[in-house]
Amino acid sequence: MKNRSLASFIGWLLVAMLHVTISLAQPTDVKILNERKDKDGNIIRTIQYYQGSQRVTETRIIRPFVNLNAPINPDTLDNDSLMVVVSKSRFVLDVYYRKRKIRSYKVVFGPKPQENKMMKGDRRTPEGWYKVQEKHISGRYNKFIHIDYPNDSAYARFNKLKLQGAIPKDAEIGGDVGIHGVWKGGEDMIDMGIGWTDGCIALKNTDVDDLYRIVKPGARVLIRK
Repeated sequence: MKNRSLASFIGWLLVAMLHVTISLAQPTDVKILNERKDKDGNIIRTIQYYQGSQRVTETRIIRPFVNLNAPINPDTLDNDSLMVVVSKSRFVLDVYYRKRKIRSYKVVFGPKPQENKMMKGDRRTPEGWYKVQEKHISGRYNKFIHIDYPNDSAYARFNKLKLQGAIPKDAEIGGDVGIHGVWKGGEDMIDMGIGWTDGCIALKNTDVDDLYRIVKPGARVLIRK
């Protein structure tokens, strides 16, 4: 029993260290090139920034957003009645409890948020049904809520893409996908809608602190366009 506990701890420690050591170049020299509102009240914003030596230009449709912040006691929540829904087109993560929305947070993804993940290194966020696998403190991104990608459905799709020739035969499926915060001073990246992650879902640190309290391992997560 002690050996099993030690093995579990070492496994958790390795995952935690991975999130501390892996880092993308932080976006720098961020500029808003153009911004306007459409007839529905959405903000159409074109942003330019540097990620390392690469200059990135992105246009985002930012829809009107209402934050839900009613007091919640996590100890009273039934985890089986909780569901996290991530909308990549709306840049929003909603939390539902017994089919009622109890939280809504702004989020960002990688540079191609509308594209489904195909393989390791494509910086895309996977779509489909997942579960919270574990959660831990992250030295770089405040909190990290790890989802169980790749699961059986993800493997089935990945193998099908290989058979179709859509991805290389030696491609790997990837992993280490989750929901996390930002580096200190990086919360503007969320408001600006900058797609800087490697395919994870990033929130403001105050929001990921709140979500971290609410969700537990086993909670359902739906990621959709």
